Amino acid sequence: MQGFETVPKKWGNSLGVTIPKEIVDSERLSPGRRVRVFVVADQSGRLRKVFGSLKLKMPTQKAMEEIDREYHD
Repeated sequence: MQGFETVPKKWGNSLGVTIPKEIVDSERLSPGRRVRVFVVADQSGRLRKVFGSLKLKMPTQKAMEEIDREYHD
């Protein structure tokens, strides 16, 4: 799992983001492959660093194991 910062761009009536090639390659992403996206915007509307800001109802290790299981399915 990797994170990056980007600026959303208008795409029809929605907003779209571009995933950097390095992440596409390292995560082996391809069109049609399901990904999970977390969006965290600060008060000024820019993305802020996410590390440590997500509050989970389970231990971090258990959450990571669940993400790994879903990622490999």
